[in-house]
Amino acid sequence: MILRATGPRRRSRLSAAVAAAAAGVLFLSGCGGDGQTQSSGSGKNYVEGKGAVDKVAPEERRPAPELSGETVDGGHLSTADYRGDVLVVNVWGSWCPPCRAEMPHLVKVAEETEDQGVRFVGINTRDLDRVPAQRFEKEYEVPYPSLYDPSGKLLLRFPKGSLNPQAIPSTIFIDRDGRIAARALKPLGEEELRSLLDPLIKEK
Repeated sequence: MILRATGPRRRSRLSAAVAAAAAGVLFLSGCGGDGQTQSSGSGKNYVEGKGAVDKVAPEERRPAPELSGETVDGGHLSTADYRGDVLVVNVWGSWCPPCRAEMPHLVKVAEETEDQGVRFVGINTRDLDRVPAQRFEKEYEVPYPSLYDPSGKLLLRFPKGSLNPQAIPSTIFIDRDGRIAARALKPLGEEELRSLLDPLIKEK
């Protein structure tokens, strides 16, 4: 005789399975290099850029989700605390070579733009153990915190049809009003980072 789960327990298991499947789809392009841009909606609400970089005109930007939780080092972080600043959200994994390639550029630009009202936050994903992520942050002397998101649940909070993270690394640029302004689905160098940040810094 086979006993089947019913009621809330079954629904809970189904929800977990759906979330896991969605996370799996999100990470199919994980740790990619300079791949082609992948749009997540109709394409009418943003302008596609070259080299897997997309930008959104101010009047078409959508609100970014609030991301909160425990950080790699055991603290707590909420992106709601950064409203009024330009926010750069970088998705990374310690196991990802392109993430390692771009991290020195992220660190440098984060340090040099802090006094201009720019804040950086990381989302560490698919590191099932915190230790490699902590070693990564120490190795690259990362000056900003990273949310610990091994299952990718936080990444699924970005609204459907928006510029959401679809690869590792991904970098999301959020304007001072908390709206998604740009997305890069590839590792970024210093020059590209500044070219995406400078217009947002100048916006009032």
